This record gives sequence, structure tokens and C-alpha cells, in this order.
Amino acid sequence: MQNYTVEEYALCARLKSKRKKKRLVKEDFEKHLIQLRKLEKKLWEKRRDLPLVPLEIPYQKGWQRNFILREDVARSSEASFYKNLLEKINTWQFSSEKSFKRKKKRKRRNVYTEKLQTVKEFSEWEWRSPKLELTEKEKAHFYKRERWCSNFKRYKIHYVFNEPWRYVLRVSPYMITHTKLVDSDLESEIQLLDNRITNLNLRHKINKLVDGFSHRWSYYESENPKEKNPIKNKSLEVLYKQYLDEMI
Repeated sequence: MQNYTVEEYALCARLKSKRKKKRLVKEDFEKHLIQLRKLEKKLWEKRRDLPLVPLEIPYQKGWQRNFILREDVARSSEASFYKNLLEKINTWQFSSEKSFKRKKKRKRRNVYTEKLQTVKEFSEWEWRSPKLELTEKEKAHFYKRERWCSNFKRYKIHYVFNEPWRYVLRVSPYMITHTKLVDSDLESEIQLLDNRITNLNLRHKINKLVDGFSHRWSYYESENPKEKNPIKNKSLEVLYKQYLDEMI
């Protein structure tokens, strides 16, 4: 009778080798991580799709600023054209101060300067995109401009509206009239899942497995409760008192 090795016997008997068992365990663990990501995403989408509920008593939260038609333009024959164009290029700013000024340090002193606000400008990519909602007549009111971009260290092309004087800024109270509906059961499920991922330190593994990379952002860098140092941020006096209490 011919002698067989363990590996040859396992292959003939259709038994799993030690290496295959390890691989199957790893694959099963990775599938479990993928399911956790899918479940987390599903719960987030449920929370996002919750309806808005009107408040019984609306309240003001700062101020908002946006563009409106100038009075003489609103009375002109082309008012409808510029009004439709404004809906596509209007911008909003929000501030806690009605003056819309921001603090800026100059020569070691804090000065307040007004925030700059213009109508929307389009990058070269946005201008060529088929998703651009501007008509040919509306495009004729824009001109090409090159501007230095400090982030990319080169000049970039923008398309700027050539008649900004037709619009003026309007400051109005920013009122909160609705709030997001809160589902306590859903929030509990999200928190339980997040605690499980955090306590087992699975966030980095899930991101690397699903996305292919993982940045350890501060959002994911919450300290693992199981790895907390019990003497962290405690003075020697407090530690010595605890030691005496334990001895007693």
C-alpha cells in the first residue's frame, strides 16, 4: 500500500487544508465587514429620508444674504429673462451678524472686513458640461477670465457674468421653520452599530476593504473604550489617594 502525505490525503479525501481553512475564515470575516458597511449605509439613508416636521414656533438663526433684481431692471421689458438667469447663478451667504463682517488680523490687530459675495461663476469644466442649464442667450452674458489659483499654482479659466450691476444684495432674517423628524429606534440602531465598529476597531479595516484606502480622519479616531488608559490625565496626588483607598 502506497504511503500518502497529509496534504495528499486531504486532497484525495476532499478535506480542507490548514491554509484553505485560514483563507475561508479571512474571506468570511471580510464578507461580514462588507455587510456591516451595507447595513450602516442603509441606516444612514433611512435617517436622511426622514421627513421634515414644521415647528410650532419658528425662530430666527442669524441672517441670510442673496441677490435680487434691481428696481429699474425689475420694471424693464427684460425682467423675466434676468429673473430666470438669477435663479441659476444666485448665491447665498449666512452669518450671525447682520453686517456680514468677518474678523481678520492685520498688523497684529483684529479688524472687521465685509465678506465678498458675487453671483455664481463657472469653471471651464462646468461650462463645457452638458448638464449646464444655461441657454445660448444666457451664455452670451458671460466672458472668459483667467485667474491665478494658489491651490494648483497655475492660471485657471472662469466664466464670469458681465452685468453684475443688474442685481443687488438683500439681507433678510434666516428663519428656521422645519426640523428633521427624529426616530429613536433608528438612532438606537445606528449608535449600536457604531459602538460595535468602534469597540472592535473595525473602521479602518472596513474602509480599506470597501474603498481600497483608509484615511484616519479625526471623525474615525475616537478612542477605543477598551484601550483607554485608566491613569491618563490624572495627577500624582490623585493616583496616590486612589492607591491609599485601595490599600485600606
